[in-house]
Amino acid sequence: MNSGRHLLLTGDAVGGVWQYSLELAAALAPLGYQVTMAILGPAPDDAQRASAAAIPGLHLVETGLDLDWLAQDAASVQAAERHLAQLAADIHADIVQLHSPALASLGAFAIPVLSILHSCVASWWQAVRTGPLPDDFAWRTALVSDGLRRSTLVVTPSAAFGETVRALYGVRPITVHNGRTISVPAAPMMDHVFTAGRLWDEGKNLRTLDEAAQHIGVPFKAAGPLRAPHGEAIGLRHIHALGSLDGGALARQLASRPVFASAALYEPFGLAVLEAASAGCALVLSDIPTFRELWDGAALFVDPRDAQGFARAIEDRIADLPDRIDAGRRAAVRAATYTPARTGAQMASLYARLAQRSAA
Repeated sequence: MNSGRHLLLTGDAVGGVWQYSLELAAALAPLGYQVTMAILGPAPDDAQRASAAAIPGLHLVETGLDLDWLAQDAASVQAAERHLAQLAADIHADIVQLHSPALASLGAFAIPVLSILHSCVASWWQAVRTGPLPDDFAWRTALVSDGLRRSTLVVTPSAAFGETVRALYGVRPITVHNGRTISVPAAPMMDHVFTAGRLWDEGKNLRTLDEAAQHIGVPFKAAGPLRAPHGEAIGLRHIHALGSLDGGALARQLASRPVFASAALYEPFGLAVLEAASAGCALVLSDIPTFRELWDGAALFVDPRDAQGFARAIEDRIADLPDRIDAGRRAAVRAATYTPARTGAQMASLYARLAQRSAA
């Protein structure tokens, strides 16, 4: 391993951070990086462990520490930070990449810290609810704010979300778009609609799509959990819920190139959209800044609270096959610019910048 290229990367096995972390580690391996991934929260399952074991230079450490967004109080998050700082010292890491800046609130790390903010409760609240932050969100936001100020560099997955972060916290993040690869089997195109993600999350706004589904003359399917680890849940009346799907099952759903819909009120990036676009699905998306940044010219946009508008846009895509095929082609061309290799190269350039600062 080259000097200065041992990365301590925090992660979890619950959401999209897991897939992001594995693909980042795989992209960094040819560049000479060793990655130690410290898992917080629930342990990965056997399939996840097998996926991680297949990546050269990646080592998992299952810490048993509280995942920050599931933690009950600030003390638990700060205890995790101290533990991770000690782990970084024990393994002689050169750089730490945190998927939650809250884990840097104490300034406990003796090495450069790159915090990547995939989302935060303050920006979620701003997009989805109104009024002052509830107490449970306020202390989490305070930790994020402190952690951002103590981080050496801050990264966001879109410029639109970066602007939100700047307005909320007074920091100027660097934009590094996420990347994703998905292998989809050959299959005939079928007339149906599909969505995927954390279906229970109010920010995903499944209620708008569920209402739209009753006005659409083809099946509407959704993949993902209906209940959150902390108990929040959603019931669907018109969408057929498939439950959580592994990578192979998801690829089979996307292979028939359904129209992919997202009515998200809040989405700092949207890996599910990228996966669908990579498969050549026509996109019907909520008209929010992130989606405009990433997919303008490659999707139809609808007001996120306009169920009838979503129904009309989806029906139009279904009814016009040549247009739907062309829309899927344009989405796939755009998706090809968001790759793990590109993400890895951009992140490696930031690590090199941190290493130079540390050596100075």
